[in-house]
Amino acid sequence: MARTGRTESEVARDHTQANDHAVYVENLTKNFGDFTAVDNVSFAVERGTIFGFLGPNGAGKTTTIRVLLGLLKPTSGRATVLGFDVVKQTNEVKRRIGYMSQRFSLYDDLTVDENLNFYGRTYGVKNRRLRARKEFVLQMAGLEGRERELTRNLSGGWKQRLALGASIIHEPEMLFLDEPTAGVDPISRRSFWDLLYNLSEQGTTIMVTTHYMEEAEHCQSLAFIQRGRIVVRGSPAVIKETKMRGQVLEIDCDDPAAAIPILRGMEAFEEVALYGALVHAVAPDVSALEPKIAARLESAGVHVRTMDVIAPSLEDVFISSVRVPGEEAG
Repeated sequence: MARTGRTESEVARDHTQANDHAVYVENLTKNFGDFTAVDNVSFAVERGTIFGFLGPNGAGKTTTIRVLLGLLKPTSGRATVLGFDVVKQTNEVKRRIGYMSQRFSLYDDLTVDENLNFYGRTYGVKNRRLRARKEFVLQMAGLEGRERELTRNLSGGWKQRLALGASIIHEPEMLFLDEPTAGVDPISRRSFWDLLYNLSEQGTTIMVTTHYMEEAEHCQSLAFIQRGRIVVRGSPAVIKETKMRGQVLEIDCDDPAAAIPILRGMEAFEEVALYGALVHAVAPDVSALEPKIAARLESAGVHVRTMDVIAPSLEDVFISSVRVPGEEAG
């Protein structure tokens, strides 16, 4: 006979899990017609941490975030944010969170001060508290002295800081950031992450979606999503130590662009990819292939300077993981 409900102990367990975590997602699915954007996803975000949600464009990151924000209703499964059900208690969730999208959601025809006033009042922050919060935001974001500047005149990095300030002006317990550094220069990205660290140290839980693997190193916990399914979960250190399929050989040669098709043609590797000016080749026992690799490249006129087996990067692990679509590593 099919099971139609949960036992009292299961309900109590789920309630405890939801309250112990800032985000608790169980078997979450979101369909758009025949297309499954999020496919039976489960994960949890510890309170007071920075949680990275990684994946390529179209993987399901933004759809998941929009369900957690209460902007989309899930097809099945359940999710709680700060202990509140995202479907049944949407208003309770919205009062306690901040949200920053990759488009920043700022009004270009308003000044810095006017944007902060607008968002503060939208969240119910007024009078003395609003003045105090604006002072905090301006100092945190380094925008002191720019209060009367039109937002359209700010550079991308300064707009990013202003958008972050607007999203935390009401002192949310949790912050959702959806591709917040997209299109921003590397220096501004690093400065932005310094701000996130400061917020996290003050107790704010942060969930950030990104496709920049170097940013994932800044997170305490990660989930990789591909085609709507979680393929890897864990801390950056644990993921790199336990989730890599094979060894990574880093090749420094004088013509990486020519080396890649040659190596792929050997059909001995699970993956061959360009990393800056270096080539990474992945195989179960890649060190045993070094003499053959050197001979093949040299015969094709590609001079090999060095070859070393290295610890995998998060990007190595991600590429390795998504080569098996739909497989979940817990």
